Amino acid sequence: MTEPFRVFLVDDHAVFRSGVRAELAREADIDVVGEAGGVSEAVSGIESTKPDVVLLDVHMPDGGGVAVLNRISEGPVCLALSVSDAAEDVISVIRAGARGYVTKTISGSELADGVRRVAGGDAVFSPRLAGFVLDSFTGRSAAPEPPLDPELDSLTPRELEVLRLLARGYTYREIAEDLFISVKTVETHASNVLRKTQQSNRNALTRWAHKRRID
Repeated sequence: MTEPFRVFLVDDHAVFRSGVRAELAREADIDVVGEAGGVSEAVSGIESTKPDVVLLDVHMPDGGGVAVLNRISEGPVCLALSVSDAAEDVISVIRAGARGYVTKTISGSELADGVRRVAGGDAVFSPRLAGFVLDSFTGRSAAPEPPLDPELDSLTPRELEVLRLLARGYTYREIAEDLFISVKTVETHASNVLRKTQQSNRNALTRWAHKRRID
């Protein structure tokens, strides 16, 4: 007998996760092995359960789908599952590594089929969303490209995480606990962030981050 597809759910709404879990439980070949409501919880859960497919919400208070994609190691394929059908959301998560994008209006059976397809190597999109991706990669996207920001682009994914938590007012110790790293490592990342963004102190860095809506 073929092993069922292992699925991990990431969404900040517990009621929605319960609904998806109930729908997928009807499928004999799909096993929901875990769920999470935030980025850090999702990353640790994905690493421990090693799913085949991650169903990933795009917008969450602590960074959303792109933040999860930037932090997980290679292994599972990710299918974005969002209420948004905005071109910029579709393009951003596909560029970050998602294998497909479907909206939350999808039926349970269609979602199950999407899980099977991305697990098998296909790309899966809700109707009309695939056009956004094609237009983006052929230079005809109607979605505005993010402005060039060399200082921001110079940050590593981990440095960006530290920056975001600094901008929220976290202490070094709180950041270390949240990211499961040492305080000394946080200090090193913070120093690199200050240098790369050319800010003189934490207050200036916080203003710089808020101006770019990094919080």
